[in-house]
Amino acid sequence: MRRSNTYVVNDSDGPEGQQADSKLRFFSRSNSEPAHCHRINLTGETEIRMDNVMTSHYLQTKGAQVATSLLQQRANDVRSNRVNWQSYLQGQMISSEDFSFISKFDTASSEVRKAILIENPSQFAKTFFNLMSQIAKDQTLQYILTMLDDVLQEDKSRVDIFKGYAKRSKESVWSPFLHLLNRDDRFIVYQTSRIIAKIACWSKESMGAEDLKFYLNWLKDQLRQPGNEYMQTAARCLQMMLRIDMYRQVFVEVDGISTIVMVLAGKVGFQIQYQLTFCLWCLTFNPDLAEKMNRYNIIPTLADILSENVKEKVSRIILAVFRNLLEKPAETETIQDHALAMVQCKVLKQLELLDSRKFDDPDIVDDILFLNENLQKSVQDLSSFDEYCSEVKSGRLEWSPVHKSERFWRENAPRLNEKNYELLKILVRLLSDSKDPLILSVSAHDLGEYVRYYPRGKNVIEQLGGKQLVMQYLSHDDPNVRFEALIAVQKLMVHNWEYLGRQLQDTTPKDAPGLVPAKA
Repeated sequence: MRRSNTYVVNDSDGPEGQQADSKLRFFSRSNSEPAHCHRINLTGETEIRMDNVMTSHYLQTKGAQVATSLLQQRANDVRSNRVNWQSYLQGQMISSEDFSFISKFDTASSEVRKAILIENPSQFAKTFFNLMSQIAKDQTLQYILTMLDDVLQEDKSRVDIFKGYAKRSKESVWSPFLHLLNRDDRFIVYQTSRIIAKIACWSKESMGAEDLKFYLNWLKDQLRQPGNEYMQTAARCLQMMLRIDMYRQVFVEVDGISTIVMVLAGKVGFQIQYQLTFCLWCLTFNPDLAEKMNRYNIIPTLADILSENVKEKVSRIILAVFRNLLEKPAETETIQDHALAMVQCKVLKQLELLDSRKFDDPDIVDDILFLNENLQKSVQDLSSFDEYCSEVKSGRLEWSPVHKSERFWRENAPRLNEKNYELLKILVRLLSDSKDPLILSVSAHDLGEYVRYYPRGKNVIEQLGGKQLVMQYLSHDDPNVRFEALIAVQKLMVHNWEYLGRQLQDTTPKDAPGLVPAKA
């Protein structure tokens, strides 16, 4: 029986090595609901549930919390350094009204806080806004923000107290928080970013377009920072934001997917791999976005991680992304392209290895079975041109049989003109951007074969800028690249193919493995 698409995700940033890592777990709708879970709609019947039990994120007592990220570790220290509110009143830095509220609220139990907020919610918002704007000392501001984060986590509906107060005051609820993202103190910055994400995701009203774009751009920039010790917190905020479809669209508009893929393609730990792949998974629930995803080289990047990964939760979330890429797009052609890209990236081999392992989770077994069946089917329907398209679009060229086949080029060279020369443009881009000698060699070879078998190919390649690129590789350090560039240039210039064939037989190096000379 097909599982329900209900996913339970632990709400934590989670460092590597902690048992309280964020985990993707699958629950059928018949299972009992975990306590204190929060539902956020994805699409249709699919929901994400936030399970706060496992990490005991915010205790109702004053005891220390289980620290599952650098931010939470430091938040525990911040909570232990109580603020002397009396000194701020005596120094006339806060009003007597704000002092009366915060001194009582700070020492109150969860139940007393609840009663205070029911009795006077506006004062809660007013006092915290005043404190954030009037107090400059980092240590005190850290305490204020941590307290606010705790209070919101106790009851998610409290975010609307802030929204309602700002609306009545005709002020922006976002400005005081977005302003704090410019502080030098990194704890203040990232604790603020958590609060922004919670208000944006838990409020009845969505974040406004301008503020949303600013915040998502800010999160994207945090992921790009080399050695960012708070990257898990930035990724956690993004995980929350991308559960909302409107926010997904804007994230794509600010080129967020490219940033995620760039980070994943680098050397990052499994926790960041999990969190950022989770973000991609959220994006794939939008059918329009799922259709465009592999333009960003997502499948090759995730396939690499899958082949190297030993963590079950990372494998699980990658398989969930792959499944969505085969289920969510509306266009059959797009689904086929995704399947072929997975085949090209050796995902079938990884599925075979995963299938040999024993998993307690029946849903990862279900995903392996689904992907295996669909990818095997795509292989059966695969033509030589489909295989070639998949390889070129993946950007991972190698000397597969199609490149060496005269019959293939004779029958398919004109098809490289399809979709406004899509494949030719990719080959030219690879020649321009790649540093891999193998990719450069195969790209140059393929442009030469296209020219050889398509009568007007020379003009097309010149217009796309391919001729100039090929010629610059005549002096490349790698002998294979030089050879393929030389042959391609000859094909671009020569008219007597019989003469060229004799020349090739004389110039082909005897001891150069991987070289594939064109035949007359």
